[in-house]
Amino acid sequence: MRYPAGRRAASSTAWRQLMKVMEVIEPMSTMAPIESLPLDLAGLLAVAAGVGWASGIRLYATLFVVGLAGRLHWVALPDGLRVLEHPWVLAAAGLMLLVEFLADKLPIVDSAWDSVHSLIRIPAGAALAAMAFGGQGVEWQTAMAIVGGSLAAGAHLAKAGTRLAINLSPEPFSNLVASLGEDSLVLLGLWLMFAHSWLLLAFLSLFVATLVWLLPKLYRLLVGRRPVHR
Repeated sequence: MRYPAGRRAASSTAWRQLMKVMEVIEPMSTMAPIESLPLDLAGLLAVAAGVGWASGIRLYATLFVVGLAGRLHWVALPDGLRVLEHPWVLAAAGLMLLVEFLADKLPIVDSAWDSVHSLIRIPAGAALAAMAFGGQGVEWQTAMAIVGGSLAAGAHLAKAGTRLAINLSPEPFSNLVASLGEDSLVLLGLWLMFAHSWLLLAFLSLFVATLVWLLPKLYRLLVGRRPVHR
């Protein structure tokens, strides 16, 4: 059966257009889903520094929020941190989050909790920062462990020192306000870590500068208020 020349030309044009569409669709169908795409270097640096810093203030909240966000596919976690998505890890972190939330609201108890966690928060922050660079080479992991541990140590010292200074006051309300402020600050930092990595890195740079200014003043305050025994 023969078709008119005009109809054959129209059919040929339509076929070529269809083939062009298929050429575009085919590579798109092989693309990885968005949650599995790797983070760029700035994103990885923000995650490593962010989990290190947040661990120095709220370790269990950091573990739970990051793991839950990955579990629900809200964010793409680096491969080394995907263990936090496991249900048993989430359950343990959630339980300890509840305990820490309550303990941190009670005067004196909060300082005792901070003292015990001096041995936990800092190495945990270093480990989480190194895990964020899992698969990137031992050099990167070692460097990030140093960065994460240092940020965790700085955040922990600032938190613990501030709480000791607040506990010198007999009223309990300033302690509660400080604790809720720390909760909010950590949640904000974790959100920035994934949503606006450069803003988090800028914030942490400001945090380090503030820490250098603040810690000597806290030390002088605590030493000056210490009772002198004759």
